[in-house]
Amino acid sequence: MNDGYTPGMRESIKKVEATRPARLQETWPMMTPVEKQEVLRKFHPDYKPEGMRELRVGPAKGLRTPHELADLLEGHSMLRNEELDLEQVDFETDVLIIGGGGAGSAAALLAREEGAQVLVVTKLRHGDANTMMAQGGIQAADKPEDNPVIHYLDVMGGGHFTNDPDLVEALVRDAPEAIAWLESLGCMFDKEPDGTLITIHGGGTSRKRMHSARDYSGAEIMRTLRDEVRSYPDEIEVIEFAPAIELIMDDKGQAAGAVLLNLETGEHYIVRAKTTIIATGGSGRLHYQDFATTNHYGATGDGVILAYRVGADVCFLDTMQYHPTGAAYPTQIVGLLVTEKVRGLGAQVCNIEGNQFVYPRETRDVEASAIIRECVDADKGIQTPSGFVGVWLDSPMIDLIHGPGTIEKELPAMVRQFARFGVDIVKDPILVYPTLHYQNGGVCLKADGATSIPNLYGAGEISGGVHGRNRLMGNSLLEVTVYGRRAGRAAGQRCKEVSLGQLTLAHVGQWEDALGEAGVEAEIESPLILPDYTRHGR
Repeated sequence: MNDGYTPGMRESIKKVEATRPARLQETWPMMTPVEKQEVLRKFHPDYKPEGMRELRVGPAKGLRTPHELADLLEGHSMLRNEELDLEQVDFETDVLIIGGGGAGSAAALLAREEGAQVLVVTKLRHGDANTMMAQGGIQAADKPEDNPVIHYLDVMGGGHFTNDPDLVEALVRDAPEAIAWLESLGCMFDKEPDGTLITIHGGGTSRKRMHSARDYSGAEIMRTLRDEVRSYPDEIEVIEFAPAIELIMDDKGQAAGAVLLNLETGEHYIVRAKTTIIATGGSGRLHYQDFATTNHYGATGDGVILAYRVGADVCFLDTMQYHPTGAAYPTQIVGLLVTEKVRGLGAQVCNIEGNQFVYPRETRDVEASAIIRECVDADKGIQTPSGFVGVWLDSPMIDLIHGPGTIEKELPAMVRQFARFGVDIVKDPILVYPTLHYQNGGVCLKADGATSIPNLYGAGEISGGVHGRNRLMGNSLLEVTVYGRRAGRAAGQRCKEVSLGQLTLAHVGQWEDALGEAGVEAEIESPLILPDYTRHGR
């Protein structure tokens, strides 16, 4: 195998190796609350005033949000110059689910259990979602030394006590049942020889409650849910490569379906639905403040945009999660996730001198801010040939702590990801830097997944309020499962009572008028559908 590191990097790695024996014996202290707030205020991207602006139009006018998202929230409808006959309905269903990731798939299964006919529409393929990209695991307080109350306190603390308490309570109460449900469907979580589910620590957690499937937990959960959905073709129809580009309302003010765009033919499809669930995921591919991202290519914030245009309440749109350990080298994988499980197993972050500078299991926002501080303010990052900078994540410590073979057993995806470029993470540390990872805010939800718009629900990363201003590791896959199930159940029950009126797109004209009144002159159309890397120079 070729050596993937440059001579300059090798010199720094020698220092990491030299300090390793001492670091194995030391416990770096956690920051005090005052120290945490200080490092966040100075170095976290959410606190940069130049990175955001106030919305000029819509139900959240005046709310701060990143420029990239604000541009799309204030964008023109793709249907503004289109004449569609809404009486020519192409698909009619009880429950329409927009998004085919983990949340959408979980919702489809629970809606089906309620006796509903379900239509799942997805931008790309069924399963092309951030769920598939998640690695570390899923939290649930299902061990004797743990309970949902402790989980609740960890979640609230991780979100700086800004979370919606009702949403957090639902999340942690349902967590053990969610794990049991996934396992009953065939999800292969890591287990002890006697069948006991293995749990490990994650950042910001006071108990070991992280359930994983090696380091491809999201892919395993997505496989399980997708296979189960495909087991019911008569009750759950899936249409791929057909993103929703506008919600449809009725003349009673109720959500009543969506307009789809066939990405292959350019045709529009009209879907009439008694209830609609938005499960389109996050917005990492907008590359806020020019950060690299862990997200899949379809993560362009579509659901928030569509919901906002029909008047849905939104919240926490000024907070994003930057995962502390995105790959900073090799260049071909910059931004890709280096799972938090690496730190959970004992790997420490070190600067160019091989010195530890932060407790390795701080909450993600604090850990990311400390890494940015070390690289930008202290100038102790490691430069790469392509101009990126990062710090070392000392992965070989894992085998020293837990025994030889642990890395290859617990982190097979990470081993393969770096081996392709000549980096052996069993022997050498990984170069990392914060990467745009998660949309903390979104559409405001009730505990059953309902939005402020009648018959419109949300689930997964589209939601706002569950995590407050920061999400703990393992709570995204949990949110996907818990709120996918809750929204699916609620929508499946609600559709039995719904009487739809005449379909209308009147809100499109009203939106265009509002843009004109607000003086928005940009000719941006939204949703974006797919990122434009030519325009962004990437």
